Order: sequence, then structure tokens, then C-alpha cells
Amino acid sequence: MKEWLKTIQSRSNLDLDTLSLILSIGLIVLAIINPSIPLKHNIYNYVFVADISQSMNTIDMSVMNKPLTRLEHMKHSLHEIMSELPCGTKVSIGIFVGVSVSASYTPIEICENFDAIEDTIDHLDWRSGWSGNSRIRESFFNLARLIRSFPENSQVVYFTDGEEAPKLHTFNTRDLGQFQGGNDWVIVGVGSLKGAPIPKLDGKNQLIGYWSSDSFGLQPGIAQISEANLGTRDNVVAGGESDRYISKLDEAYLKDITKQIDGIYVRGDSVLNILSAMKKQKPAWQDTADFHLKWFFASLAGIIFSLRFISIKHIKQYVIKRRK
Repeated sequence: MKEWLKTIQSRSNLDLDTLSLILSIGLIVLAIINPSIPLKHNIYNYVFVADISQSMNTIDMSVMNKPLTRLEHMKHSLHEIMSELPCGTKVSIGIFVGVSVSASYTPIEICENFDAIEDTIDHLDWRSGWSGNSRIRESFFNLARLIRSFPENSQVVYFTDGEEAPKLHTFNTRDLGQFQGGNDWVIVGVGSLKGAPIPKLDGKNQLIGYWSSDSFGLQPGIAQISEANLGTRDNVVAGGESDRYISKLDEAYLKDITKQIDGIYVRGDSVLNILSAMKKQKPAWQDTADFHLKWFFASLAGIIFSLRFISIKHIKQYVIKRRK
């Protein structure tokens, strides 16, 4: 830097101190003007979809050896993820039940609204559901329409156990071949492969029994090919342990539908794995923002001004003195 100043000095016939002062003043003026250059940057918006259907009340997950329902484990994971997202990220919390996904709000900035987002997660509850059924394939189409209604595009992180209720068959399986909009969606599988019975709870969250195997079958004599009876199933409590329906994470099914929509599947038992999968997602969109150069010019002015008082000779003398 000092050699550069000497070169300019030799061409301008100014002494080094005067030249340094002139350049410093010029750079300070530029810092006050604060010019900028346009730079493209990635915008990350997310819709975190929480499956709150009753199978998510199954107790087959744990945190630090404490048994948890799938719903509670999902909420724990969401809290952890929120704490890892950088400021500037926009987030919405959606809930899935029946065939629909409903967003609590359009994506909002994580740092400015952190408490509100955390409160939304805390209040995720199966009793907020408007249907006792679970049609994951159908929900993809509704979710894509919901995102298109947002002012800005968003990526999806969808938490579910893969439990379709009632079970799928030829007539009620929605074809995903023509589905568009699921590219890079992260599907997070929640639950264990061993499984456990699904508790049947009352409005006060008290256990009244367990869902029976018949609850996830077809109602007798109903083909279920129309929208009116698409999700109809028996509302039966198991009469004994042998009659209880055992719910498991349907990982094979989730991997299959994730592949069909060109998404990314990840097991939900590790927050690090979920965050890693999210990093593979493309940004929701790109924006152009002005990068202001005020601090660059101010710093450069400070460096040039300081060089008036610093020389190689002074540095060598200081080093020799320190060694003694």
C-alpha cells in the first residue's frame, strides 16, 4: 500500500503526508455518499407442514430416553430447526389433516417473529383437526395450491408418519404422475418402524381406548370412489389388545411418493439430518439487493491515513525491541 502511495507521489509532485490526507478525505467523501452495487442473493422461505392426524398421537418416539408421541417429537424437532435458521429466513407453520393443509400465516421473518412462531409450534394439537382421516397424497395438491396463493414462493418441509387412513386401494389412490410443484420438497418421516397402537382420546385429551384394525379398513359395501365418501371409515375402539391397530412409520410408502414428486425423503429422528436435507433444497427465489460500499471506503480511508505514521523501519524497530 505504501509503495503504491509513493508511486502516486512521484507522479503528482506531492509529499507523502499531503497525498495520504487528500486520498483519505476523498475516500471519506465517498463513504458519506455511500454508493452501492446490485448483488443477487438467495431468499429462503419455508412452509413447515405438521401432520396432526390422530396417528401422530402414537407413542413410539423419544428424546433423551423420554417416551414421546410422534406429535410431541415433531414439535421438539421444529423448535430445534427454528433455532438454527438464520435471520432473513421466512417461515410459515402449516397443519395437515384430512385432505387439506392450512397455513397459520404466510411466511414471516424468523428473527422478528421468533416468539410467535415458537408459540404456534407449541400449540400444534390433534384437536385442531377438522377431520379424523389422513389423505397424504391428496394433500399434496391442496398444498401446492396454497403455496401459489402466497405472495412469495416457498419450499416445503412436510412432517408425517405416512399413515393413510383409511387405507389406499385402486379407487382412492390419487395418481401423482401429473403432479407439479413438489420438486425439492423435504418429506420427513416421523415414527418408528416397530410401531405402537394409536390411542383414542376424548376432547380433554384423556385416553378412552385404542383404535381398532377395522378403523383403518373400508366401510362394508362402500367403494369410496367419490369425494363424498373418499375418507369414510369406521369409528371403532379396539375391544382388546389383539384388536388394536398397530401404526408404524410407513417409510417405504413415503419414499415412493417422495420419488414421484421429485422430493427429498429423510427420517425425522435426527434434526441434523433434516437440516442437511433442507440444504439440498433450492432457494425459494432470488432477489437483487444493493450492497452499500460505505464501510469499504471508510476502512480504506482509515488505512491510508494510518500509513502516514507507519513505516517498515518503525515495524522492525518494534519487533527488535519486543525480542529483547
